[in-house]
Amino acid sequence: MQNTAQQYDAIIATCSTLFENKMTDYGSAWRILRLTSLTDQIFIKAQRIRQLQENEVRKVDEGEVSEFIGIINYSIMALIQLEKGIAEQPDLNTKEAVALYKKHIDITKTLMENKNHDYGEAWRDMRVSSLTDLILQKLLRVKQIEDNKGKTIVSEGLDANYQDMINYAVFAMIHLGQATS
Repeated sequence: MQNTAQQYDAIIATCSTLFENKMTDYGSAWRILRLTSLTDQIFIKAQRIRQLQENEVRKVDEGEVSEFIGIINYSIMALIQLEKGIAEQPDLNTKEAVALYKKHIDITKTLMENKNHDYGEAWRDMRVSSLTDLILQKLLRVKQIEDNKGKTIVSEGLDANYQDMINYAVFAMIHLGQATS
């Protein structure tokens, strides 16, 4: 599993660098987004990945990797929104936002390591298309929880679903060769 931890860190380094660079360019304008808007952004990215996997013709020269990065970063933004609430105006500087990003990715990586231990790295035998479908399934669950005003009876909450989407996206990127061991 040490290899997985290193691969995970390499993927997250790419994602967090992009997050930090976009914070420098745009600030924390994303802080005004409601969770439903972030969920819809993730949904659009997951749907695009599925279309790329199913269609032979591409009209935009971007592949799956950039969309998986988007799923990871938007999911981290959603976790930050869950923690801090929605702001009326951008209220985080780059240093604060990056610290929150790291906090939530550390929690998410620990979850991955615990599940990886219990499941024996079963994801390594999965197809990228299956990981994409699992992300879409999680998104549909999140939408239902959002429609239920965040209330669940026996199910995991929003945070667990966003964390699972992050981990599935990282696994997909590892499969696509985006991390070296």
